[in-house]
Amino acid sequence: MSTDVTTTLTGRSAERTPQKTEKTEPQQKAEQKARKTPAPPARREADGMAVASFVLGLVGLLVFNVVLGPLALVLAGLALARGTNRRGRALLGLTLGAADLIVLAALATTDHTLSWSLGP
Repeated sequence: MSTDVTTTLTGRSAERTPQKTEKTEPQQKAEQKARKTPAPPARREADGMAVASFVLGLVGLLVFNVVLGPLALVLAGLALARGTNRRGRALLGLTLGAADLIVLAALATTDHTLSWSLGP
């Protein structure tokens, strides 16, 4: 009988499965690094846009809603179009950007101004 082929009880021959060799520590670390691939740059940029749209929409409710509202809408739209992992934040940025414009419209119709006024 050869070393490459073994005979089973039924008389058929089958190839021997090779024994697994122990991997060294540097080989294991290299395989772990290969498995952990970072997100592509476009996806990371889209994630940043989603967070920025959320923050700008939130700040825009208080100040500069003329500028920050539309900017939040644009960034949220771009983030969603580029396939962000932070879809919820992009949707919140979209909602807050729209709320900024609604607040702007309400201020413009009631006070005939584009800013908050706390005094008489």
